[in-house]
Amino acid sequence: MIRLIHISVILFCVCPSFSAYAKAINITTDLDSLDYYITKQNEYVLQKENRISKIKETIALPENDTNTLYTLYNNLFEEYRSYIYDSAYVCVEKLLELSYTLNDSCKITASNIKLGFCYLSSGLFKEAFDIFSQIDVSNCDNSTKIEYYLNKARLYYDLGDYNNSDEFRRQYDNLGNKTMDFAIELLPHGSARYWAAMELKHMKSANYKDAINAFEQLISTNDYSEHDLAIATSSLSYVYFLQGVQPKAKHYLIQAAISDIKSSTKETVALRNLARMLYEEGDIQHSAGYIRQALADALFYNARHRQLEIGNILPIIENERVHIIEKQKNSIIVYSIAISILVILLIITFFVIWKQLRKLNHAKSIIQKTNENLTSTNNELSEANKIKDEYIGYFFNLDSDYIEKMESYQRWVNRKIAARQFDDLQNIPKKLDAKREREDLFARFDQVFLKLFPSFIAQFNELFNPEDRIFIKSGLNTDLRIFALIRLGISDNEKIAKFLGYSVNTIYTYKTKIKNKSLIPNDDFETVIMDIKSI
Repeated sequence: MIRLIHISVILFCVCPSFSAYAKAINITTDLDSLDYYITKQNEYVLQKENRISKIKETIALPENDTNTLYTLYNNLFEEYRSYIYDSAYVCVEKLLELSYTLNDSCKITASNIKLGFCYLSSGLFKEAFDIFSQIDVSNCDNSTKIEYYLNKARLYYDLGDYNNSDEFRRQYDNLGNKTMDFAIELLPHGSARYWAAMELKHMKSANYKDAINAFEQLISTNDYSEHDLAIATSSLSYVYFLQGVQPKAKHYLIQAAISDIKSSTKETVALRNLARMLYEEGDIQHSAGYIRQALADALFYNARHRQLEIGNILPIIENERVHIIEKQKNSIIVYSIAISILVILLIITFFVIWKQLRKLNHAKSIIQKTNENLTSTNNELSEANKIKDEYIGYFFNLDSDYIEKMESYQRWVNRKIAARQFDDLQNIPKKLDAKREREDLFARFDQVFLKLFPSFIAQFNELFNPEDRIFIKSGLNTDLRIFALIRLGISDNEKIAKFLGYSVNTIYTYKTKIKNKSLIPNDDFETVIMDIKSI
């Protein structure tokens, strides 16, 4: 478990391209699918670790006899055989010990076959040959014979792959095929393992059509493990590669890598071969990620020959990756300079636009203020025109009435003079009643003013506390009339005094008294009065 954590840390550090798939799964290609399963590999490893833990717990039970322990250690070996070499080797040592304790020659032979597999899978080919040369399966059951021939055939095949000489490869492949024939004779015809063995033999014999047919037969059985599928698809990929059908070769190699992940197989070649293939296609990013993953698996399993094979290609891929990164860095520098120039130009442009906008806003502000002033002036002129029109009409009527009265008095005086009725002339003052005439003048003034400012009294009263407000039934009183004249633009106390028939001091006293009662500062009172709008 400590090794698992260690390798997981290595993968986390060296494979950042895989971790991105943990955030968002978008499987659209075979490589997307493989990348997704790489992010899930710890879940499959955890499942295997759980199975291993359960077997170990059962092994620790005190009631187990030797036969039971042999079976349990055999099960434990099957979990470890393609997972961790060191642990598988420990299981084989325990199996040999139990076999000799039982004095069971068949179990001793089966345990030695497993020992040969451990040597084979870790790259110790000489040691593996030594073991298989000493094994005699003539008196063993068929299952033990099958395991012997399958593992020995694989030993020859692996030696052929490991050897760079075509001549020696052919020799080892021929020896592997002869050994595989013994296994094929013993395997149940039509079983998944039978077709897997046939596929491998046909592939090594360059009978590619028969190898593909054997794979299809294997799939049709629906009785194979993920590990069986990984071996079969990896072999089929190699067949298509030799035939020059690159897309299918890559597809089946990816499927083999996925099956290795699902079965938690660390002793594998699929991912390494896929990395080499992608490197040759120019997909350096995926190639670099997969070769590091393959190295991590080889380190985890402790397969020496796999580490050497990966070590031959890893520097080449990494060198190309570094070269690409350098090119990308140079491109980024060029793009950064270009973007910096554009940013500077944009800043200059924004600065010019900002200055123009400031000028424009300033001009808009001036225009707005001018418009507001014009609107205010127009409103004042409109109001003044209304007042002027009303009071011109009012004073025309007033003048007309006075002229008629004067003409009437003139005719009366002329008649009295012509009739020499001089005593009647003494009644002229009675006919000319100034007080009544002034009251008529005020009544007409109030009528016209309230017509122009119907809300004047209400707005005027809002400037005072309730107890200081003025309430009259009709017209205006002296207080209201003074400020009505001010609202009409007559602010001179002398003119107001002449119109109302009071002294200047009296008018000043009235104004001061009113202002002192108001809620508005005295200096602002007349300004507020001027803000009262007409209709």
